[in-house]
Amino acid sequence: MRRAMVLGVVLAAGGSSMVVRAYQQPPAGAAGAPGQAAAPGVVEVEKLKDNLFVLKNGGGNTAVFIQASGVTVVDTKNPGWGQPILDKIKELTPKPVTTIINTHTHGDHVSGNVEFPATVDVVVQENTAANMKKMAIFEANSGRGLSRRTFKEKMTLGKGADRVDLYYFGRGHTNGDAMVVFPSLRVMHMGDLFPGKQIPIMDSNNGGSGVEYPVTLKKVHDGVKNVEAIITGHSTTMTPADLLEYSQFLADFVAGAREGQKAGKSAEEVAKSWSMPSKYKGYAADPQRLRANVETIFKEAQ
Repeated sequence: MRRAMVLGVVLAAGGSSMVVRAYQQPPAGAAGAPGQAAAPGVVEVEKLKDNLFVLKNGGGNTAVFIQASGVTVVDTKNPGWGQPILDKIKELTPKPVTTIINTHTHGDHVSGNVEFPATVDVVVQENTAANMKKMAIFEANSGRGLSRRTFKEKMTLGKGADRVDLYYFGRGHTNGDAMVVFPSLRVMHMGDLFPGKQIPIMDSNNGGSGVEYPVTLKKVHDGVKNVEAIITGHSTTMTPADLLEYSQFLADFVAGAREGQKAGKSAEEVAKSWSMPSKYKGYAADPQRLRANVETIFKEAQ
């Protein structure tokens, strides 16, 4: 709830840069998703496979992949949640954390990095690496938690049952959204490129795009094979069929905004008149986020 409240305030105040700061520098202990309030440091565990877990609360969903000689962590939540993540991992395995992969730059997915041992290898998409260097939390910690390795379009870490494949398909939520695939388990972590069945954040200040967003989602769906389950940024685990539907949902949303613009309507008029299509039952649309996204699409389409 806190995360949604912060976003609503900054959007009402205006200025997309304020929105970015709200996401890159979230308050310690902030909840992960609307309706998901939690006491600071209370990590909930969902077991997906014998060696793959999702840690919830405190920001974006964190994946814990237990490998032969160590642990790979995907996303590290808000400030103050790095140590609770480490404590929870110790309950799951005695193996050390060797690698962090951040799906994108926002503070509710990367801030816990600074609380992990300095020996941990951090891997991100190259655009995310540049975005993270601008964040105050890393400046305040002398660069601790920043990436040591980057990739442009694809990278493979490890081999066999321990293999992790990283992909970048284009702009969407930001300009550096990484897809993290565990091939042996047929699971993919998409971060906030697929936050759940809801209107997403289109963070143009970190290179995100409204117009390209649905195109990128379709590329992910078509380009990543042999996946059965998808870890979303802030919701339940979903399927490739859900991803395909989500890509169409955003394609319809973008098309509607552009049609309104061509008809001479203002972004405010389009946002106020928009309603959720009946075929997307169960989807959520925060009004302030909807308005901000329409404005983003208008600017791109000019």
